[in-house]
Amino acid sequence: MTENPAPNTAPDSPVDLSKITFETATNRRRIVASYWLVVLLAIPLWWKITSIDRLSLPESRVHALTEKELRFPVHVNVRGEQVAESVQLFGAELRRQLESAAGPNGLAVSVSAGSTQRELGPGSYEVVLGDDAQTTLYGRRTTVGTESWAPEAITKTSDTVIRLLIPYTYQTTSEEHRTVKYAPRYRLAFTLLNEDATTSQAALSWDIGNALHDNLQPALDRLSLLHNFSIESQVQYHAPLAFSPHSIEWRGTQAHGLTPEDLTVFVNSAEWTLASSVSNDPVLHFVLFVPSSINAPLYILDHEGNPTSSNAFILPQWGGVVLLNKPDTHLTSASLAPTFKTFQRQLLALLGVSSLPQDVISNDLEPFSDWQLDALVRQRARQNFENSKETLGSIVALVHQIENMPVGQDVKGDVQGSLNALDSALATAKSSSTAALRHSSEALTLSSRAFFNPGMLALLYFPAEHKYAVYTPLFASIAAPLVAAVIREVVAWKKARRAATVPQPAQRQRVD
Repeated sequence: MTENPAPNTAPDSPVDLSKITFETATNRRRIVASYWLVVLLAIPLWWKITSIDRLSLPESRVHALTEKELRFPVHVNVRGEQVAESVQLFGAELRRQLESAAGPNGLAVSVSAGSTQRELGPGSYEVVLGDDAQTTLYGRRTTVGTESWAPEAITKTSDTVIRLLIPYTYQTTSEEHRTVKYAPRYRLAFTLLNEDATTSQAALSWDIGNALHDNLQPALDRLSLLHNFSIESQVQYHAPLAFSPHSIEWRGTQAHGLTPEDLTVFVNSAEWTLASSVSNDPVLHFVLFVPSSINAPLYILDHEGNPTSSNAFILPQWGGVVLLNKPDTHLTSASLAPTFKTFQRQLLALLGVSSLPQDVISNDLEPFSDWQLDALVRQRARQNFENSKETLGSIVALVHQIENMPVGQDVKGDVQGSLNALDSALATAKSSSTAALRHSSEALTLSSRAFFNPGMLALLYFPAEHKYAVYTPLFASIAAPLVAAVIREVVAWKKARRAATVPQPAQRQRVD
């Protein structure tokens, strides 16, 4: 039987790497190039999905508004039973003073002197010269008088009329800081606070509904031209103070007092829950505080440590507080009348209603006169107009300062809407201060919404440096091997090209 020959057992010959397909220089370079091609094709997509939406803003319209301001036409007619020369003399003096004071306050004034009674509306007033030295208001008509027709007396009387037309020129710094910022809606929170209802001195309930209707509703109706109000109320039975009032002796009895420094920290925000509902509307608080029997009676002290005649105080831009030392268990509407009359005065002061000059009384049954209402409408409209201009200018400056700040369609739309509202306010101010107020309020709302847009605010807290810090570790780990592969292939290509250009030495043929 013939055996098959044994297979060749020759040792393994070395493998030629140049013959392996994926190890050839050409294929390696194609693989590296394919990676770079993917990266280059992905860059536009990455740029698109990471780029910010930055629309252009109407900057020219914003800059054009810087030189504009609201101007309200005001006409004053002077008439009286005096001789025509006295009426003309008073009208000339009033015109002179008004023209010098009206410009900075946004008024375009005109004064006429005659005996004809005019139909009066917003922006139109009448001054009736009489013999009574007391200045009395009847709607938009006022009766003034002077002790004599000497130039000094005429100047003093004219100054009284100007104080009625432009009261905020004479506003003190404390009054200006006390007034809350304008808002179209406010929440009024009324709270009956018992420091300790377990003691003998406590008010457990109150007839707030009737008290509001009888004492505060007329003022709210008058203010409806400027604001919408929502009202809430509550009773708290344990509201301790965060400090101990000072012990004093007053009229032979032991009492306690609150110094001016105590008033600034009177509200115990940590333990008092004064606002019960959730809303974005600003809140004005009105607190009726009943001290416990330990701290009763409780008075407000002046700087010399003596009790004042007032039992109420205002916290600027926050609200008002009234102290009630001898309460009944149930507070009726009649017993609450003085308190809510005080709340009404505090509300008017917080909302910016000017006070009348000392020598002026109002004969109206309204909580405040038409002169005060008209002045407040003009003042709020001018404030809204100026604040809107300032906010729009800040938006434009901020977008220029931060080059990659996003400006979306919502921001651009609010800016354009605010500009349109400001233009409408300028156009309507000539005929209606109320319409100008409405448009300026809309402009302020839109400009504030644009400024505090979440898309714009985000970049203020996460600048471009944060983006680089996020992307650098990701791209560095990807780019390093790709760049190294390119460098390696370039070096290998140059080496192979240099080797190909070097001439090989000729081999000698051996002759036998």
